[in-house]
Amino acid sequence: MSTELLIDSAQNGSRIALLQDKSLIELHSEGMDNQFKVGDIYLGTVRKIVNGLNAAFIDVGYEKDAFLHYQDLGPNFNSLMKFTKMVRNNNYGNYNLKGFENEPEIDKIGKISNILSKNNQILVQVVKEPISTKGPRLSCELSLPGRYLVLVPFSDSVNVSKKIRSSDERKRLLRLINSIKPANFGVIIRTVAEGQSVTELDKDLRNLLSKWEEGMKKLLKAKSRDKVIGEMSMASSLVRDLLNESFDAITVEEESTYDQIRSYIRSIAPEKEKIVKLYNGKAKLFEGFGIEKQIKSLFGQTVSLPQGGYVIIEHTEALHVIDVNSGNKSNQESDQESTALKTNLVAAKEIGRQLRLRDMGGIIVVDFIDMKRAENKKAIYEAMKEELKSDRSKHTVLPLSKFGLMQITRQRVRPEVNIVTKETCPACNGTGKIQASILVADKLEKDLEHIATIQNVDKIQIGLHPYLHAYFTTGIISRRVKWFFKYYKWIKLIKDSSLPVTEYRFLDESGEEIELQVKSETE
Repeated sequence: MSTELLIDSAQNGSRIALLQDKSLIELHSEGMDNQFKVGDIYLGTVRKIVNGLNAAFIDVGYEKDAFLHYQDLGPNFNSLMKFTKMVRNNNYGNYNLKGFENEPEIDKIGKISNILSKNNQILVQVVKEPISTKGPRLSCELSLPGRYLVLVPFSDSVNVSKKIRSSDERKRLLRLINSIKPANFGVIIRTVAEGQSVTELDKDLRNLLSKWEEGMKKLLKAKSRDKVIGEMSMASSLVRDLLNESFDAITVEEESTYDQIRSYIRSIAPEKEKIVKLYNGKAKLFEGFGIEKQIKSLFGQTVSLPQGGYVIIEHTEALHVIDVNSGNKSNQESDQESTALKTNLVAAKEIGRQLRLRDMGGIIVVDFIDMKRAENKKAIYEAMKEELKSDRSKHTVLPLSKFGLMQITRQRVRPEVNIVTKETCPACNGTGKIQASILVADKLEKDLEHIATIQNVDKIQIGLHPYLHAYFTTGIISRRVKWFFKYYKWIKLIKDSSLPVTEYRFLDESGEEIELQVKSETE
């Protein structure tokens, strides 16, 4: 199974697509001002204590105060507060916790009002990004993830991922980490650490310790709401978490992002540096790889299944509901049970992909086609569990009920990916009446003449729907060739299926949109 990462950069951020065998399985969006990412550590201020919730609301700079529950303080909260005060008062310069004496652990079922007060300054980490009307969810159990290890300050325990099954390997890793980790730091050994040498593990640990020390130096002069330690970009964190032998290509559209990713991979896996490629195709990256088309087909309310059948995905306030239908497959099998089983197996595979792709969270109820045999119901349950094995979010799958319903819970730490695939007509704004579509080509040529002659722009690019692209480029002496003889400029046409057929954009050589400067009649 091959894995590819595509990073499509734009002025207002970037889109990141994760592919397995050319099929889109994850889609992430990252804005230029994307704050409060999972893993970011802030110096927050307690704004309000709510005894009824046994929680506090913390000001970290978001428009709504962030939420911190007592159970998210962590057992070593007193040690964190003591260390924070010492650093803030410049009474402790040894940021690697050497010689630091931990405080006793807090009570597991205590009251937050006995520990925190209004206006206290505390170090907090984002564990859930702002979603809908809610602010970020916070924790005081700080952790710094690396490629092989997760560093946990104010702890001394070493834990190994449960996915590492070999008893000998678990013992080897525990022995190695215990021999190299400093005091007052705990370590969680990630699954990808299996089989790694002490050199690689030590390198990862030193990088994390360095990151912690740099953050604590910032803490000394930090003001309330300041970010003390920032999680890396979405693209880099995906590379960190997913990079393995099956990862065979990372294609980047923008040069600075290309340099950043290449530098990061050079530091963690030099042998993989060559898989990073700078895209130089004529079409936009997502267009060239067919991602735009996949997005349009996969994010609708109805998603078609291979060989017939479809699923309908509905979202209510309380849960997601997914209905599986056989469609025209009903005539392809000898009996209804075989039809139901085959359709349900294909649907389970697609539903597993949809959960990751849309990052659906909370309660998901799937209404599979009714089946009579217990072994068939079990086969669907096993297929769904297998499909979600590679899902990095925590999840639980329950067997089918006697009504044919499957219940799934899935943790969500970021807003759900929701892409509108139905297009509102740009000419009528949904009224149903538009200017004759045949005139769009004439309007484009009129606008082009204005930009090429009146505004005298040298290098012009036009982003337009593939149908319009074909219209202007078909034939030996196409309309684009005629433009060249008319304006003595070669106009670059860029296919963009994200645009409606009656819409187009003029761009300069750097990709910036060219505004049509039309003088009013009164000037």
